[in-house]
Amino acid sequence: MPTLISQPTRVAAAGNKPKLIDEYIGRVNSRTEAASIAHVRSPGAWVEPGQTPDFDEFTVVLKGMLRVTHRGGTIDVQAGQAVITGRGEWVQYSTPLPEGAEYIAVCLPAFSPLTVHRDA
Repeated sequence: MPTLISQPTRVAAAGNKPKLIDEYIGRVNSRTEAASIAHVRSPGAWVEPGQTPDFDEFTVVLKGMLRVTHRGGTIDVQAGQAVITGRGEWVQYSTPLPEGAEYIAVCLPAFSPLTVHRDA
């Protein structure tokens, strides 16, 4: 039977500035461990600690630009573009432009603070 998700849950975010993460599907809002889907709004000049997660992440940028730094360099993901990062790969996300970014993040399996493995 289909399950209606009537509203997201606002979850805590890491980084140097506050950002908004509204989880629609995932461990917090729907008790789903297989995947998480969140709508993220990140301010300009936001940066989070690097991480080596135990999940794959699929990100679609709706507005602005999301920078993904990895061991081999950086990728600037513009509105209308997407990026895939693989589990076990070190990455660091940031939104360096003044307008920040708005994006949808999908994690398989679902995001967890215990499996993101942020840098100390």
